[in-house]
Amino acid sequence: MLSPLVPCLLSVLVLCRIARSQYSSDQCSWRGSGLTHEGHTRDVEQVYLRCAQGFLEWLYPTGAIIINLRPNTMSPAASLLFVCIKPSKESSGAHIYLDRLGKLRLLLREEDQAEGKVHCFSIQEGALFIEAVPQRDISRKITAFQYELVNHRPGADPHSLSGACQPCTDAEVLLSVCTSDFVARGGIHSVSQEEDQTSVTVSLSRLYRQKTQVFVSGGGRAKRWTGFVKMPSQCRVKPGDGEFLFTGTVRFGEAWLSCAPRYKDFLRVYQDAQQQGTNPCHLDTD
Repeated sequence: MLSPLVPCLLSVLVLCRIARSQYSSDQCSWRGSGLTHEGHTRDVEQVYLRCAQGFLEWLYPTGAIIINLRPNTMSPAASLLFVCIKPSKESSGAHIYLDRLGKLRLLLREEDQAEGKVHCFSIQEGALFIEAVPQRDISRKITAFQYELVNHRPGADPHSLSGACQPCTDAEVLLSVCTSDFVARGGIHSVSQEEDQTSVTVSLSRLYRQKTQVFVSGGGRAKRWTGFVKMPSQCRVKPGDGEFLFTGTVRFGEAWLSCAPRYKDFLRVYQDAQQQGTNPCHLDTD
């Protein structure tokens, strides 16, 4: 039976002492040690992270910490964001909860973190409450994870990185060209099924944009790029002929597909919008 520490917001406030962060923090990432909690295991430390992505490392966990994810923006859209965390496969020593107004909901048990799976939740669901599991020997325990703030496409599972298994509308395709982390033209080389996702190997003839280097150049005179694109396992995709326009997001160093119309269909939609003056942005289609 898991028994989380009672948060400071409850009536036992006298038993908790909120400490200021004394460790390494740059408002994006935090690295600290639980050794300073020895002797006051009921201490709960508040940590504030204000970036779109970063990481946390808690060495020798004791007591508890609260991670407040507060993006540096006053936009109303910030309240619609989701938080995704990806625990290190070596992460251990603590359970992770969501804390909303003093009510805790279990997000990840200590033993589940070794799977390294991504878990997402609405930023409105609260802060992360990380409670150390009592140990005789904490010398080899480190709780660690990466986090990212993301927007979810309507129809997608809000608690995973998976997109919706449905074709993008013409308007969504045109907008994704402007806002995606990667935009590329190419074909499907092979498809492999993994436990809870599909991995597609793509061969690209044109790379318009990539936020990080998820696609690599094959070199030679004929410039081509290769890489992997992830999508939900329930999406039906087969290798074959034809060119596509691939757009999507990069999450934790992996490319996730948003839209993939056939290139000839995209070209028709793009040229029609261009003639009507409704294109949200320009793409060099020559």
